[in-house]
Amino acid sequence: MENHKERILVVDDEASIRRILETRLSMIGYEVVTAADGEEAIAVFHHELPDLVVLDVMMPKLDGYGVCQELRKESDVPIIMLTALGDVADRITGLELGADDYVVKPFSPKELEARIRSVLRRVTKNGAPGIPSSGVIQVTTLRIDTNKRQVFKGDERIRLTGMEFSLLELLVSRSGEAFSRAEILQEVWGYTPERHVDTRVVDVHISRLRAKLEEDPSNPELILTARGTGYLFQRILDANESA
Repeated sequence: MENHKERILVVDDEASIRRILETRLSMIGYEVVTAADGEEAIAVFHHELPDLVVLDVMMPKLDGYGVCQELRKESDVPIIMLTALGDVADRITGLELGADDYVVKPFSPKELEARIRSVLRRVTKNGAPGIPSSGVIQVTTLRIDTNKRQVFKGDERIRLTGMEFSLLELLVSRSGEAFSRAEILQEVWGYTPERHVDTRVVDVHISRLRAKLEEDPSNPELILTARGTGYLFQRILDANESA
């Protein structure tokens, strides 16, 4: 039985970039489909149902931000944005709209391949150490099911992207313990400590999680800021401690 090939949608208005990425990603085992503008991207997405989207920001008809917004209305598919060199606002906007990661143009195809592997591996990864065997964690009205990778607030399911869930799972697995931004980048995104990476990737994802999970995101009670360090999830008492 043939192994399932993960399908990647590459969206870029530059034909040369589409050709290079289609060739390289196909050679390392992915199935690749492409789109040349934002409107085509939406249509191809619905037809092909890719496992991950590589999405350029600057495109005709509908830019990458618009595509990202449309996809996030209906899907948690991993999205890696291609952003202009040095334009920090591009990166932050993409992340705030729901992108999981970004690569700066001009980029090395190897760098993009590494980002794709890391994101796909993380969004399908099974439970982190420190999670109970049942896989279910209850914190006040919040229920986190790490086996199904689902989160409920009361009876309402809260939609998280794969990377948002992986970030939440990491924090919960060692509740009460502060993680630095560098640690989070390494554990969730797979960035090694030697590489200089904009830590706002973490900050924006934390902000998105708080907006979805906290009663008052401006005064969080679950995902806390560790001054001078990074972030932590409030300490979860086990059954013996809470008895």
